[in-house]
Amino acid sequence: MKKIIWILLAAIILGGALRLWQLGNIPPSPDWDEASLGYDAYSILQTGKDQFGEFLPVVLRSFNDYKPAFYAYLAIPSIFVFGLNTLAVRFPSAIFGILSIIAVFYLVKEIFENYKYKDYLAVISSFLLAISPLSIQFSRVGFESNVGTAFNIFAALFFLKGLKKPWLLSLSAICAGLAIYTYQSEKVFTPLLLLVMVLLFRKKLFSINKKYLASAFVIGAIIVLSMIFYTFTDKSSLERLRGTSVFSSQTELLKANLRKLDRDQQNNDKLGLFLDNRRIVYAKTILQSYLTHFDLNWLFIQGDIARHHAHGMGIMYLFEFPLLLLGIYSLLFGQFDRRTKLLIFLWVLITPIPASVTMGVPSAVRTLNFLPAVQILTALGVLSAIKLVSDIEYQVLGLRLKYLIFFFSFCFFIFNFSYYLNQYFVQSNYYDSAYWQYGYKQAVDESLKLQDKYQKIIVSNNESMNQSYIYFLFYLRYPPQDYQKIVNNKPKGTFDNSFGEYIFKKIDWGKDSLIKNVLYIANPNEIPDRVQTIKTIYNLNGTPAIKIVGT
Repeated sequence: MKKIIWILLAAIILGGALRLWQLGNIPPSPDWDEASLGYDAYSILQTGKDQFGEFLPVVLRSFNDYKPAFYAYLAIPSIFVFGLNTLAVRFPSAIFGILSIIAVFYLVKEIFENYKYKDYLAVISSFLLAISPLSIQFSRVGFESNVGTAFNIFAALFFLKGLKKPWLLSLSAICAGLAIYTYQSEKVFTPLLLLVMVLLFRKKLFSINKKYLASAFVIGAIIVLSMIFYTFTDKSSLERLRGTSVFSSQTELLKANLRKLDRDQQNNDKLGLFLDNRRIVYAKTILQSYLTHFDLNWLFIQGDIARHHAHGMGIMYLFEFPLLLLGIYSLLFGQFDRRTKLLIFLWVLITPIPASVTMGVPSAVRTLNFLPAVQILTALGVLSAIKLVSDIEYQVLGLRLKYLIFFFSFCFFIFNFSYYLNQYFVQSNYYDSAYWQYGYKQAVDESLKLQDKYQKIIVSNNESMNQSYIYFLFYLRYPPQDYQKIVNNKPKGTFDNSFGEYIFKKIDWGKDSLIKNVLYIANPNEIPDRVQTIKTIYNLNGTPAIKIVGT
């Protein structure tokens, strides 16, 4: 056991280094959600209100997508210590990513408590999570989903431990409740995970003294009460769902379906009218969306959008593919408790459900709860592979074949892991900086140097510079109390986020260039090439990101 603890400690140190090294600089810039969460946290720290003046909000308005507010509260201590900067915003996510490595070790020991090699399985699972591209990707950015996933892991851990020490069930309820305040997907996944565990372990659970069950239920209910109340009393709470759902009337899916129905009616096609019924179409679309999350190309080769994976890679290592398949086989046909099998498989199967009713699938951020189930399955594959190879007695050129297999497998692991480190820590910054809205810090610094020479500063909020106002609030550390006054004096629902001398709008150079004594911070596409620029800010791959010109 002592050896296991040393390996676990090494996994924690390695995982910590992979999550904390150059945290403020890789990725090279906060994306707009990180900047918004950071400024909201800064605003709450300074005034007790978010940027729009909502006192201790349960949900953040943000960019009118109304997201759970808990991550902003978690960022307050690091912003207090480090100031309002990228490192401070990302720090809570990194810490929860490290804590997840520890939690998974103890979770696996609980799930596989009767397994002879549970300690080895637990430490391999933790090690795989420590180096997981998916976990590292979201532990190094201020994305709420990573914290929500960590809370789900802790909720499951305390639930299983609570079957032996009932007072821990209340901790499980607390973690589950906090997960729901962290990210939208947890509003679906967390209750489903709890339901699965309650059904699987109902005999043990309901044999516990009822006071512990009642206490856990009451604590969980009290925690989620505010979110439930907000959801049913404020119509804006569902804005994010309306904007991303496949049920939205604005989606191309519905438009295409209506065109098909028109043709079916014109042709009197009865079968077509049935198959093109919007309910059937929605059901097929949801099923297709669900299945995309098991696409091997997405998992191992391509990934989805650039902010969700290392450049040129999927969200898992190639060496994990055969081990994952072997792990699935081992769990399915191995001598494991039925509840153990069902818990791991159902954990995987319920993970894509929240993302399946949204557009833009497959989505790594909405299915981060694949962690740690896929690592557990892969770890089972590792143990099975070691046993299978160890039993080989053949020799090749006087060398035992099993040693050759172990050697080349280790070499492939080192190559794959080294390739990932290069792709994430070097190449992604170079190739993908534009996807992280790179260049705003330089633009803000330049505007501070030039502001005395101009009456006002107009900043583009068009195309790649959408939501540019939040970066200026963030990097200027604009006093939240002043911004709240400005917002409160504007009509409710306005999209004008201008403040001070900064005006944020789409730039029409043909008209705007006639106005004199103005500094423009623009999308390069908005400024003709013939116009002399004060400065051009380039993405790290050399493409222009922002142009600064004056009139």
